[in-house]
Order: sequence, then structure tokens, then C-alpha cells
Amino acid sequence: MEPTALPARSTLVAAALAAAGLPGTVRVLDDSARTAAEAAAALGCEVGAIANSLVFHSDGEAVLVLTSGRHRVDTAALAARWGRGALRRATPEQVREATGQAIGGVAPTGHPRPLPTVVDQALTDYPQIWAAAGTPHTVFPTTATELLHLTGGTLLPVGP
Repeated sequence: MEPTALPARSTLVAAALAAAGLPGTVRVLDDSARTAAEAAAALGCEVGAIANSLVFHSDGEAVLVLTSGRHRVDTAALAARWGRGALRRATPEQVREATGQAIGGVAPTGHPRPLPTVVDQALTDYPQIWAAAGTPHTVFPTTATELLHLTGGTLLPVGP
């Protein structure tokens, strides 16, 4: 699919990938990839190879946690490891304000401004992972190393 045929939010993600020199190409799916399970089913991969982009609030700002779809974020443990105050899940409105994207399609990039980011150490277990590309029907292939480069993030375990 040509970049001009991508949804507007996904075009921003594709541009950010290109600007970072990353090879991933945004792909439009017929089926929804709103959840890690849906994305894994649509892509034929393990749910752990899906990088969920979750927005939290901490210390008065929005932060991004890129977590493997195989587990949940332990917010208390992650806040302590990251050296931040309590992590509180952002509301749908706060997510859209911070990223310009809706829950279920939040990408690791393409936001109005970069967000402090953690990349789940569990994502390094997979040679290829998939991340949302700005909508619930768009994704791109990547790696944990590429996500660290793309976001300027910190690699940490996000589970207990």
C-alpha cells in the first residue's frame, strides 16, 4: 500500500520511522489489532511479540510504556525501577491529547511531542515484534532495539 493511502495518523508514524532510518513499513490489516490478542491473531504471531503502547501519568506528565502483550504492567514495581512517582493509567482523552492517537491504535511514535518511554525487557525475547501504527488497523514490524532508538526509551522489566 502506498504511503498516501495510509490513514493520516499512520502517515505520521511512517514518516517518523523513515526519519529514524528504520526499515519497518506500516501495514494495513483487514482485522482489528485493538488488543494484543487481536493483533497476534491477525499477524499469526505470539501475543508476546505484540508491543502494546500504554500511556500513564507520572510526576505531572504523560509517559509511554511499551510492553509485551504477554503480561501486564506492575505499575508500582515499574515506577520504582524507573525512579518515577506513581504511574496512573491515562484516560482515553489524556491518551489522545498526549499522542494524537486513540486507545487501541497508539503507536510508539508519531506523537505531537516525544514522551518519556520505557521499553519492556521482555520484548527482547522476540527477533521481530509488531507495534500499532496510529490506528487499530495499522501495524509495523520492529525490534526492541529499534524501539529504543525510535523513542529514546529506557529498557526495563515492566512486570513484577
